[in-house]
Amino acid sequence: MKRTATFLAVTAALSALTLIGNVQASSHREAPNITRTPTVDATDFYLFNSYESGRESYVTVIANYIPLQDAYGGPNYFAMDPAAVYSIHIDNDGDAMPNMSFNFRFSNTLANDGAGVKLPIGPEGNQKMVAVPLKNVGGVGADNLAALNFIENYSVEVASGTSSTMLSPSGGAMQFTKPYDFVGTKTFTSADAYQAYADQYVYDVALPGCEAMARIFVGQRKDPFVVNLGETFDLVNYVPVEGDSAPGAGDGAGFPGGITQSSANDDLADKNVTTLAIELPKACITGSGNGVVGAWTTASLPQARILNPNATFARPDVNGGALVQVSRLSNPLVNELVIGLADKDKFNSSKPSEDGQFADYVTHPSLPALLNILFKDAVNTTLGANIADLAPSNFPRLDLVNAFLTGVAGVNQLATVTPSEMLRLNTAIPATPAAMQSAFGVAGNDLAGFPNGRRPGDDVVDIALRVMMGALCHDIPVNGTPTNLGYCMPEDAPVGNVPFTDGAPLDASMLNTSFPYLLTPLAGSPN
Repeated sequence: MKRTATFLAVTAALSALTLIGNVQASSHREAPNITRTPTVDATDFYLFNSYESGRESYVTVIANYIPLQDAYGGPNYFAMDPAAVYSIHIDNDGDAMPNMSFNFRFSNTLANDGAGVKLPIGPEGNQKMVAVPLKNVGGVGADNLAALNFIENYSVEVASGTSSTMLSPSGGAMQFTKPYDFVGTKTFTSADAYQAYADQYVYDVALPGCEAMARIFVGQRKDPFVVNLGETFDLVNYVPVEGDSAPGAGDGAGFPGGITQSSANDDLADKNVTTLAIELPKACITGSGNGVVGAWTTASLPQARILNPNATFARPDVNGGALVQVSRLSNPLVNELVIGLADKDKFNSSKPSEDGQFADYVTHPSLPALLNILFKDAVNTTLGANIADLAPSNFPRLDLVNAFLTGVAGVNQLATVTPSEMLRLNTAIPATPAAMQSAFGVAGNDLAGFPNGRRPGDDVVDIALRVMMGALCHDIPVNGTPTNLGYCMPEDAPVGNVPFTDGAPLDASMLNTSFPYLLTPLAGSPN
């Protein structure tokens, strides 16, 4: 009995860790140390059954890095760290340890065998060849790469158990290439021209022991995440309840005084990210389990970095020692809003199987109480209510355990249950076509969406905020029928049926419908 009670307490704590981390934003600058190394900062992680036509037997995994990219951020733009290892991990047996890891390593070179592009400078007969200061010296396109002065390549290793295999692009290429960032329309003519250029770097790849081919793309994309970021972190500087359809409309479509849905609330509307995307045959990643997989992404750096006092392009520093994990992400915002400041870097270096060490932060999580303090009066005024405490009172939070930590039995629970923070996806649940997807995922009667994995069009901010405030204590649609799941009761969550929102709308219509699903990046010029 004591062991059972202890297990419930720990799983409740860990599930709160997972859920709270989904509220309000993606993972940008979430820990003190990672702010110093943005090239290894993971921003968002996605795991979903592919919904591109004809690709129903595949799973897509997307890990985004380098947050808050301004498209005009030249002249060196957003190369990956050549000393780092960026990984996507997949667990198919439920032990919260990777059965497969896809490890990406990057390299940078200059044109002309490392010498770079040089121009003859000076009068004829007394000229000097001088290297140019820019990464490109002319227009670039799908059929015109000669003007590039900077080339970024990468390798991909798939590790399984004690074995590993280096992957190769089909067609005989020796390595993969990351397309140059979308620096502007003078370099690339137009967004369509840039997309045609980037499309040639979507690779078909053979996996060891797998009959079907995988696909890989690494490159700059428009940041797909949508969030009212600045006002959220200014102590929730808005009333987070669905407002009228337009300011002052009074049309009954929302609560007067609540925040109105508007794309103007999206603070990431003008940002790009760098995407690592892989599309994998389901049959080759599920192993001998029950068809459910868990996944997360990490970035690691060598333990020692010594700066070169006479730095060169090829050798700005010397790196050595064992790899140290410095970034970790599956569900967003775990580290920002749950882990204490002193342990944020520790969380980034930990494994899902070690998450029990953070239970003290979430056994009695501070965030619900904080949210109650920050917007209780405003919500009560908006709702015309007088609720003493908005936070749910059911402890342990078994509603969160099932939704976000262990997975839900019959939906996305692995055959073996290990409480841990990772996205879980049932590969047997058919993908919902983009036009039919609910931005609210499972809560919107769409079992193919969050928290059964996460699609780019799932509005995880609104979903998680509502669940955090007790939505699962109230009836939710189950096969179209309002049902209480039995984890808790409506009286445990007085505002669990309130449409909480950050006012920044997101749905599948805002994304592409084919791999890698994310939109062409924004151009650096004109801006």
